[in-house]
Amino acid sequence: MFKFYKKLSFATRILIWMLIGAVLGLIFKEKAIIVQPIGEMFLQLLVMGAIPLVFFNLLAGMGSIGTVKAFGKVGLKIVVYYLFSTAMAITVGIFVMSMTEAGEGITLTGEVPDNIGVMPDLATIIQDMIPTNIFKSFAEGKLIQIVIFAVLLGVVVLNLPEQKKEWFQSGFERIAELMRHLVELILRASPLGLGALMAATFGEYGSKIVGALTVFIGSVYLAQLIMVLFYMMILWFIGRVSPLWFLNKTSALYATTVATCSSLASLAVSLDIAEKDLRLPKKIFSFTLPLGAQFNKDGTSIMLAGILIFTAQAVGIDFTLPQMIQVVLVGLLLSEGSGGIPGGGLVVAMLFAEAFHLPLEIVAIVGGIYRLIDMGNTTVNCMGDMVATTVISKLEKAWKPESDEKVYDKPA
Repeated sequence: MFKFYKKLSFATRILIWMLIGAVLGLIFKEKAIIVQPIGEMFLQLLVMGAIPLVFFNLLAGMGSIGTVKAFGKVGLKIVVYYLFSTAMAITVGIFVMSMTEAGEGITLTGEVPDNIGVMPDLATIIQDMIPTNIFKSFAEGKLIQIVIFAVLLGVVVLNLPEQKKEWFQSGFERIAELMRHLVELILRASPLGLGALMAATFGEYGSKIVGALTVFIGSVYLAQLIMVLFYMMILWFIGRVSPLWFLNKTSALYATTVATCSSLASLAVSLDIAEKDLRLPKKIFSFTLPLGAQFNKDGTSIMLAGILIFTAQAVGIDFTLPQMIQVVLVGLLLSEGSGGIPGGGLVVAMLFAEAFHLPLEIVAIVGGIYRLIDMGNTTVNCMGDMVATTVISKLEKAWKPESDEKVYDKPA
């Protein structure tokens, strides 16, 4: 058995341990939470390595672009893509939740804290993206501030004389390589760490998927599945890349996203897959993947729209078309700037509901099974980043799949 196990791929080992963890969680229920510290320690190690990896990979990627003009060209394309896909995700979430009517008949009984903050305006969100102390940003893990600092520093390096630029570029690449080796070392513990997280999750939340919440969870996952199909169409028709080939190459990423529910922790795996499995150009993925981890949150956007419509249905409110458009715009603003709001996804969902004067109790109820929803959120978030990176690499003519791979690469 041990010899057979050693022959299995790393992604298969992860899947086996995740299934074992899920089964043990369902069998032992709350007792399975005892293994949660193992998973949390793995997650902390992964985040520890991911933050400096993001910073130096971004600097190395920007330096390899060559010029500020080339950087601006790639940056504009990826930002437009991220904004469009996020708006699309919110619209899909609204549509699916409206069709399934998951909130009909639910009783709002959850307890919600009184002080959840105020609805942020655009100026506040943009201002919070600018770091005042970059060391504090690193210590607190504020990814968007770290990304902003790296981009500004990268632009400075691009404007340096060629000899100095090469010196900095070489240093950034060496440190980025060192960080990748650190993450690879941590990832060796993936099967055990992810299995422990799955056991704790199913042990704590497995019995709470009932009634209207079951329909709500199903609706959110249906919307996220539609978003995945949308990604595959973009790959097929715009990128001219086979979706099956892409999903096979990136399968290990989704095992990580499901178990960690963290785009930041999964980012280290995304960067590794982009380089070693997809073999995308470093000058593209080193920039687009860290940027997407902060700005491209399609899965989270679907959840936000789902909670809002779910709450409106629970209290018998029907949104008009102008209000639906407003929901998309406000959701776009919140999801893109949510990294600057303390408290994470649930607080953002509360702010979203509050913006439309809806009761907040439903958010507290969803909080009981939030991790189960967040599995899909994180998976869609990271898949969207990887699809965008692949398509942009193809459009920039900076990458072509290897000839021995079964990739659909015919002229449009």
